[in-house]
Amino acid sequence: MTERTISSELCQEILSGRGTRERKLAVCGSGVRMPVTERVELLAVLAEDTDTVVRERAVGVLLAQPPSALVSALAQESPAVPLFRYCGNFIDKPDIALALARHVRCPPYILPKACEGLSANGLQELFSDLDLLSSQPYLTGALLRAPALAPEQREQLRELLEKTDKKLMAPPDEEPGENPVSREKRITLLQRLSKMTVVERVQLALKGNREERLVLIRDSCKVVQRAVLQSPRLTEREVESFAAMANLSEDVLRLIARNRVYIGNPAVVRNLMNNPKTPLDITLHLLPNISGPDLKALTLNRNIPETLRTMATRLHRQRAMQRA
Repeated sequence: MTERTISSELCQEILSGRGTRERKLAVCGSGVRMPVTERVELLAVLAEDTDTVVRERAVGVLLAQPPSALVSALAQESPAVPLFRYCGNFIDKPDIALALARHVRCPPYILPKACEGLSANGLQELFSDLDLLSSQPYLTGALLRAPALAPEQREQLRELLEKTDKKLMAPPDEEPGENPVSREKRITLLQRLSKMTVVERVQLALKGNREERLVLIRDSCKVVQRAVLQSPRLTEREVESFAAMANLSEDVLRLIARNRVYIGNPAVVRNLMNNPKTPLDITLHLLPNISGPDLKALTLNRNIPETLRTMATRLHRQRAMQRA
């Protein structure tokens, strides 16, 4: 069976709630080539899709995944919220319960269920992490309700929460009515950003999550754009996605193209070359170094500038003559 590579562009479409049925079903196919952790995350998003066919196919594939795949997916820095919701159905698996409970981005309403599924070892691991417990009152409050908690642990947790607002100690038992990845949430994020100063947006670009970086990379301020690309939390997949986005400014694409680390990634170079927004001087400079298959694809791409396509065709012919 022929394997199909899922592009970073398609991944971003799915994570942001877009994509056609055909492209979504491609992720559910048996011949997909991508890291299992990333695929599980995408499948969890598709398991909540409004399209019944997509939703049922994604759930079927997810059910075939071993618990270790779910744990690995939860180990990512900022997984999509649907992944937390899906994993919340398997709190009888101690490893999954622990992965949920210790993730700082786990929605508070999932924590009570996750803590119920913790083993004695899992409870001890969380109990030993005072930094996590002191910064996450919801988690500490949920742990107090864990049936496997020892009396001495319970007493120390109560001491930790002394004088803490009780509202912060009691995670809600049910999910909020709104879908965290819905349009409403994205609008709320934009409203929040509109009230921030440049300094605050720079800090968020450096320390925020993937969704926030996706918005901030399109910020009108060049300093904020630079901060996104300098974020220590930025992943290769995100850079690949940025390189393919035709709605980014030329300044951002230039910054990507000038970064030796980014240009060392063939997928970034490929996306820059096929992005009609990439400045011509950048693409012509990169042209001699691209692979044969990517070069051939350029000769067929009618979305790129005609000058680039002509030069790609000429180079393709030269390479063919040299091989003859």
